[in-house]
Amino acid sequence: MDSRACIDWLRKKNLLDTCKTYSTYLKGVFKDCLKAKNESILIIGDTGYDRKRAAAMLAGSYYFAAKKLGLHPRLFFQVPKLRGDLADKSIVDAINYLGERSILLLALSNRLGSLRGITKSYRHLCRQRNMRFATTPSLGHIETRDFKDLIRTINIDYPEIQRTHRKLKAIIEKGTDLHVRTKAGTDLHMKLDVANIQSADGNYTKPGSGGNLPAGEVYFPPRKKSVNGKVIVDGSSRNRYSTIIIKNPITLIIKNGDLIDIQGKEEARLLEETLLWAERNSKYPWGIRKVCEFGIGLNPKAKLIGSTIIDEKALGTAHIALGSNNWFGGSIFAMTHLDQVFRNPRITVDGKILEI
Repeated sequence: MDSRACIDWLRKKNLLDTCKTYSTYLKGVFKDCLKAKNESILIIGDTGYDRKRAAAMLAGSYYFAAKKLGLHPRLFFQVPKLRGDLADKSIVDAINYLGERSILLLALSNRLGSLRGITKSYRHLCRQRNMRFATTPSLGHIETRDFKDLIRTINIDYPEIQRTHRKLKAIIEKGTDLHVRTKAGTDLHMKLDVANIQSADGNYTKPGSGGNLPAGEVYFPPRKKSVNGKVIVDGSSRNRYSTIIIKNPITLIIKNGDLIDIQGKEEARLLEETLLWAERNSKYPWGIRKVCEFGIGLNPKAKLIGSTIIDEKALGTAHIALGSNNWFGGSIFAMTHLDQVFRNPRITVDGKILEI
């Protein structure tokens, strides 16, 4: 669907007025995150699912926010795509048409879909063409009625949160050892890979730069065999099917960077089932159970709602992930990346408490 068809679809689903209302709160994405001026802007969303239309609503809200700022966006929808699906031809053509220094915004229920060989990935294309981008995937788990929670986490003071990220990142980059504990029982040690400390602060102003929105996370790939201890997942857990809010905590036992045991009830069963499925179907099964990421949530407006893209950013949480990290400085290749969020971490770097 092109812009006119997307707007007609939003109107038929009684979502158009909501998009126009919430667009006011997204102007900061264009003004502060992207510093958009006269570039071509392509916004891609999808139609979502019954009672779960967050992807379409966010894409539509972006479109009207850009319009209010006098910019020139184009809006495209497709049906939701899963791993292995192809993106619609109209989407591929629209992305391929983008020139140097354009802006690409993605709001997706799951994934964008394969770009049919025109490029390795949209990130690769953006770097090649010095395009800026912001992506919000995995929105298909958010109820339409909870859309306001997503908007709240994006409508933040970006200069302030960027200062917070810089301060925290600078401290971690000077360290060697990280230790995290919680009252729930988490007790985890790891070595820092200081060359690859990442800051998801929403600053996507440089040519070729981009990342996820909502912003609000400092994260890194730990040194492979350095991670040891126990994590009690009591926030949310990403599995093959969805992200779930934890009712019965999951205990993860980790030795030399590998997950060696999972304990718990239904939530633990779903995670173990996901790992077994991935190992059976993966080209690189060796990476499926490796701890690939440690992250610290810094977004003061985010709360746990059962959507990883929001949950992992919530201030007062931390998370580990299992699986792939090759796209942010690591060397683990896997078909999955499963974030496991836990609450109220007490983090020390080289024995000193990390003030967050």
